[in-house]
Amino acid sequence: MKKLCTLVLTGFLFTLSVFVPGLFAKDLCTIRINGVISPPVAGFIKESIEKCSEKGGEALMILLDTPGGLDTSMRDIIKDIMDSTVPVIVYVYPPGARAASAGAIILLSSHIAAMAPGTNVGAAHPVTIGKEQVEKEVARKAVNDAEAYARSIAMKRGRNVEWAAKAVKESSSITAKDALEKHVIDVVADNIDELLAKIDGKKVDVKGTQVTLRTKGAVRVDIEMPLKYRLLSYLSDPNVAYILMMMGIYGILFEIYSPGTIFPGVIGGISMILALYAFQTIPISFAGLALIFLGVIFFVLELKIVSHGLLGIAGVVSIVIGSIMLIDLPSSILSISWKTILVVAIVSAAFIFGILSYAVKAQLSKVKTGKEGLVGETGVARTDIAGKGKVSLHGEIWEARSDERIEKGEEVIVTGVEKLVVKVQKKGG
Repeated sequence: MKKLCTLVLTGFLFTLSVFVPGLFAKDLCTIRINGVISPPVAGFIKESIEKCSEKGGEALMILLDTPGGLDTSMRDIIKDIMDSTVPVIVYVYPPGARAASAGAIILLSSHIAAMAPGTNVGAAHPVTIGKEQVEKEVARKAVNDAEAYARSIAMKRGRNVEWAAKAVKESSSITAKDALEKHVIDVVADNIDELLAKIDGKKVDVKGTQVTLRTKGAVRVDIEMPLKYRLLSYLSDPNVAYILMMMGIYGILFEIYSPGTIFPGVIGGISMILALYAFQTIPISFAGLALIFLGVIFFVLELKIVSHGLLGIAGVVSIVIGSIMLIDLPSSILSISWKTILVVAIVSAAFIFGILSYAVKAQLSKVKTGKEGLVGETGVARTDIAGKGKVSLHGEIWEARSDERIEKGEEVIVTGVEKLVVKVQKKGG
């Protein structure tokens, strides 16, 4: 009797699962990746996979739109996807999005690879760093390594191995429709609901175990990127890191030349620390960094040495060239934009030449204090001056000497100062 009840209950639940889709569906975790693949993004994806696994989610869906990013971050993400205990669905979405460079290999590594119409994938040629830009042999090895890696990922997921190699070697890029026809992806869907309906019932290999997806009617649970990852992603932008570095340099310099102001030093110190963090995630050229610091030194020397602006001009040129060289990559998504470099150069030049112009004006202006400040001043004779006498200057009575006779009440002008005696002559004389 007990066995009969068990069989009836099992049959009833099975019937419900067939005729009422989604009744027993698990949560579908969803995250959005919109931007450069960087260490913070890799950390967020790893954390999301762990959260989805702990919740017992049906799968993790990554809505992807990326121009690419760092090779090390891409490999970290792929390792986490391969090691995931829940299926990972990568969906290039919305229309107009792309999975370029590192994004293409991440798409290939997913358990389910999907794209929306109007999206594209490919251009996965590795970006060489440092001396690899000029050493052809090293560059060739880097390409071969990236090609072998892409092939192995595609082979592991049963996708088009030849296209994966072509995407690396020839930077091939294809549309969603072509990707489906070439068996680069599994499905093309207009929206998320259509995608979930199309992949429902599909079997995927999750760490050697065949798992059947139950996505139709699944409850979507959006996982927002935590503030720390959003902040770190923002700081990892080369333009932001570059501006923070320049703010740090000028803030610290200002504090050194004006001790006690505190605020510039505090802001400069914080900015420099944040810039150093960002540069840990971005390959930088020490030659470019040295040129920037050399430019700052030229600015400082311009304030100390009379070079008629030559050192200031050299400083601007040095900073511009150093800024161009700073990111140790060819022109790419990780380069500093020309607009940012131009703005920093203009602000730096305006800052240093503004200070310089005030210094020059101060040197050329008439001295207004001390004995030298009296020369050229106008006063009134308080007594007759025949060799010696007294004059009124600035509301003060001074002993005066003159080589000409001056009557009491006449206006005089100071021509010199000897100790506490002023030398005067008639005004207009």
